[in-house]
Amino acid sequence: MNTSWALVIWLSVGAYAFKMLGFVVVGSRKLPDVLSRCLLLISAALLAALVFNSSFTSSQSYAIDERAIGLGVAIIAAWLKLPLIVVVILGAATTAFLRAL
Repeated sequence: MNTSWALVIWLSVGAYAFKMLGFVVVGSRKLPDVLSRCLLLISAALLAALVFNSSFTSSQSYAIDERAIGLGVAIIAAWLKLPLIVVVILGAATTAFLRAL
């Protein structure tokens, strides 16, 4: 496991811990709306960081290769509101096809 994956995992654990700590500290009081919206977006931001890390980096440098093209196809499929399984299969098949060339 390289350093960036370890960092992302620790940030995920930290985000979860802060959410749990919020339940203990805040209790039954209502959080401000701005803070509630920010807490909802933490998991999406961490997932985006994982996808970027695995799609656009190779070893210790940036790389645009088959993975990035497969991700692009999956993004377009998701934008077209195709079912999730179709999005995953299209992205994986595109990446596998380009690697086979």
